[in-house]
Parts: sequence; C-alpha cells; structure tokens
Amino acid sequence: MSKGPIPIHRSVFLLGFMGCGKTTVGRRLAERLGWDFVDLDEELEKRQGRTIAQIFAVEGEPYFRQEERRLLEGVLTRAEQTPLVVALGGGTFAQPANFELIRSNGAITVWLDCPLEELRRRCRGMTNRPLFRDPAGFQQLFEQRLPFYQQADFRVDADRSDPAEVVEEILRCGVF
Repeated sequence: MSKGPIPIHRSVFLLGFMGCGKTTVGRRLAERLGWDFVDLDEELEKRQGRTIAQIFAVEGEPYFRQEERRLLEGVLTRAEQTPLVVALGGGTFAQPANFELIRSNGAITVWLDCPLEELRRRCRGMTNRPLFRDPAGFQQLFEQRLPFYQQADFRVDADRSDPAEVVEEILRCGVF
C-alpha cells in the first residue's frame, strides 16, 4: 500500500569553515533552483542591528549562539512551507544542539570543503570574523569543527575560482 509521493527535500543547508563560499554559492544555488536564500549570519546581524563582531564583543559567544539557535529554529519552520537554501555560520553546525536540530528536520546538508591554506588566503584582511584572530587559532578552530563538517550528507570541493562550478557539483549530488 502506497503512502503517497516521496517528499521533495525542502531545504539544503550549506556548511563549512569561514571563507569556503557558503554565501556566494548559496545565492547562486538558490537562484538556480528558484528557491529562497537565507544567510544565517546576515539575518542575525539584521535582526540585532549590529555586526557579528559587535555581538561577540559586547554580549559574548554564548549569547550569540543562543540567538543563532533561535534564528535557526525559525528558518527550519519556514523551510516547512518554502524551499530554502541556507548558508549557515561557520560554527552553527559544530554546535551539537544545532547539528541535531538540522538532522531531525530532515534537511540536506552540504559541506563546502576547502583546504586550510585557501581558507586563510580568502579570510586574510577580513575584520568581520570575530573568531579569526591569528593563524594558530584559525587552524585550531578549523580542526575543532572539521569532525562536524565531515558528518554532512554531501561533501563538495569548494577550492575553485568559479562558484558556478561548486553549484554544478552540488546539483550533481542528485537530491533536487
């Protein structure tokens, strides 16, 4: 006995370390699919009326993570009604509660994998990254988050100069 059509995945979450291209690739992927796009960090800044660096400096990381979680819950609720491509913050998926929430909602996760040296090159000179203080700290944070990223449904090589190539590789994963 059939239970009806197989549901189409209504959301895809892009994850990875700072500088891997989640926002750039996410916008292009959403446009290609005709879906809405949400950048979790941008949305949080908009709602807070200040930058993430300012939130970290004034309120601290625990407050930031609490607000990030609240926003993530809202995005997942929205994804039940509207197909979404979501660019997560670099640390969002590395928070066990967020990881479980995304998994339990059946969202597809795609890790935009990029070598550490390329990530450093892309982030060099950025002042809006509160957790990018020095090369050793950058590497340590990357290594802490890597085991979470590796649990994504799909891994896509994001070490490319053309974001359109990354989008094409995501589309070849066969989940759309």
